[in-house]
Amino acid sequence: MAYVLLEGLRRIALQATELADSACGTIRRKLLKIGALVTISVRRIKFAMASGCP
Repeated sequence: MAYVLLEGLRRIALQATELADSACGTIRRKLLKIGALVTISVRRIKFAMASGCP
């Protein structure tokens, strides 16, 4: 299912970009791979993003 979603993203949203002909692994690595540390307490949810994250 993930492959089908990435294929649709590439076909529809990335038509006029440099990623239009790229593989699904490249799209995942360049666009979607953002890690965060999620801390849940009683009153709030915190997301700690890496400093290199755009």
